[in-house]
Amino acid sequence: MKTLLKVPPTKSTLLALKKQIILLEEGYELLERKREILTRLVYERLTFYRQLRKQTNTSLIESYRWLGITQMRMGSQNLRQIALRLKPALKIKILPRSNMGIEYPAIQITKLPLEPVGLLASDASLDEARSRLIDTVSLCAQLGEAEVSLLRMLEEQRKTQKRVNALKYNIIPRHKDTIRFIETALEEEERNTLFQMKVLHANKL
Repeated sequence: MKTLLKVPPTKSTLLALKKQIILLEEGYELLERKREILTRLVYERLTFYRQLRKQTNTSLIESYRWLGITQMRMGSQNLRQIALRLKPALKIKILPRSNMGIEYPAIQITKLPLEPVGLLASDASLDEARSRLIDTVSLCAQLGEAEVSLLRMLEEQRKTQKRVNALKYNIIPRHKDTIRFIETALEEEERNTLFQMKVLHANKL
């Protein structure tokens, strides 16, 4: 038997514990539903994260391939000078988002029009490389959002699982065992009282 709660075995304590056990069981049911929902969300997010990670890796490989082609055709020095003159091609906002009480950053990405580069100083491969790099950066930002949200959901799922286990295997059983102990003690006290009353009554006769 689990360790009993340190409370006096009285009727008022018994009533209080019975009220508590109702609230604890309701809390357990709510947490169990939350745990199930979080588990489903984690699996959904994990599938999405794996797909996005694969897509990002493919995009990175292609972007660096085109960057290598551009570098061979235009030369590192020329490419570096052009890059220093170019304005950012992406606008990124980080917004707060919440799901199941879990807060994580949401990435809002806006692609800006590509700034033209002088025809004499560039090669056609430059535009292709720029376009692919913009797509890759966008995917990296989305991957970061997906990873942070997944990690926070996993952490919340673990915490919820610990609370569910604590209620199921420790707190609720201790309350139930204490209730049974107090009920037994009160019944025994009542029997003793009745016995004493019978003895007193018999002695008067």
